[in-house]
Amino acid sequence: MRTVIYFLIGILFGVIMYKSEASSWFRIYEMFQFDSFHMYGIIGSALFCGSIATFLLKKYNAKSILDGEAIVISDKDGGWKRYLYGGLFFGFGWAIAGACPGPMFTLLGAGFFPILVVIVSATFGTFCYGALKNKLPH
Repeated sequence: MRTVIYFLIGILFGVIMYKSEASSWFRIYEMFQFDSFHMYGIIGSALFCGSIATFLLKKYNAKSILDGEAIVISDKDGGWKRYLYGGLFFGFGWAIAGACPGPMFTLLGAGFFPILVVIVSATFGTFCYGALKNKLPH
């Protein structure tokens, strides 16, 4: 049952990404050229909603709807540098590929099959990170 719920949430996410044009290469290009507020509005509203939701989950010691387990959001160690470096790598990849991980699958679902090259490359990069994780500075 849990898998079905996650699958349906993923489909809803994909529809929202597609309808909001967040998976549009043209919108992403506009964002990186600072020509349009569209993507910044989407990202900013997601950041705002996510921050409020995280605050409320922590404040009220929320439990999972599916199994009643406590939702634990632990504090992160490592300071701001890890977020800076991670954000730079993420941003460079996004700029080169024209899509971040969410829209990659949305584009595939919309029938844009060249995105398979990006999906395979992202999967390979994730595998390489997992293999080298213990040797990298964190």
